[in-house]
Amino acid sequence: MLINPRRSDAAPSAHDRVYRTLRTAIMYGEINPGQAMTLRGIGEEFEVSMTPAREAIRRLVAEGALSVSSSGRVSTPELSNERIEELAALRALIEVELASRALPRAHIALIERLQTINGTIAEHIARQDAVAYIRTNLEFHRTLYLRAQAPAMLAMAEQVWLQLGPTMRALYGRLRRKDPPHFHRLIIAALKAGDEPGLRLAVRSDVTQGLKMLTT
Repeated sequence: MLINPRRSDAAPSAHDRVYRTLRTAIMYGEINPGQAMTLRGIGEEFEVSMTPAREAIRRLVAEGALSVSSSGRVSTPELSNERIEELAALRALIEVELASRALPRAHIALIERLQTINGTIAEHIARQDAVAYIRTNLEFHRTLYLRAQAPAMLAMAEQVWLQLGPTMRALYGRLRRKDPPHFHRLIIAALKAGDEPGLRLAVRSDVTQGLKMLTT
C-alpha cells in the first residue's frame, strides 16, 4: 500500500474511533453513572496513544457525556435531581416537536417499522437486557424523528440522550420492568389516527414518566 506523505489520517481516524465507540457506549448505558476511566486505560483498550484518547475525552466532556473533577478524574456524571428534571424537560420540548413534525410523513411503512422495533424491545425486556433495551428504545424514537427532517433538532435530542445514558441504565435497574413501554403503543396509535394532540401527549409522557421516578 502506498501512503501519501502529505496526509496523516492515522491520528484523526484513531481519535474518531475512540470517540464514537465511547459515545455509543455511554448513550446506550454500557457505562454506569460515576464510573471512572483514565487516559491510560482508554489508550490500552483501544490500542492508541494518549493523544487520540485525550481528544476523544475532550469532545465527550464538551458534550456533557463525561465530567472531569478538579483532580483530573474522568467519569460519567452522576446527575442531580435538578439536572435530571432539566434534561427531562428538554426531552419533552424537543422530542414532542420532532414527533409533531414527523406526523405528516408518517406513512404505513414507518408505522410498521415502529411496531417491529417495539416487538424487539419486548424481547429485550423479557431477557432483562438493559443495554439492548436502551439501544432499541432510542432506535424507536430516532426512527420516528428522522421523518421530521429536522437534523439540527435531532442532534440536540441525541445530545440529551447521551447525557442521560448512564442514568437510564440506573433507572432500568430500579424499574425491573417486564412489559414494553405503554406509551409506545399510544404513539403508534396516534400516528395511525393522525392525532397530533394525542401524539404530543404520548411522546411527552413517554420521555418524562420514567425519569420522574429517579427524582422521587
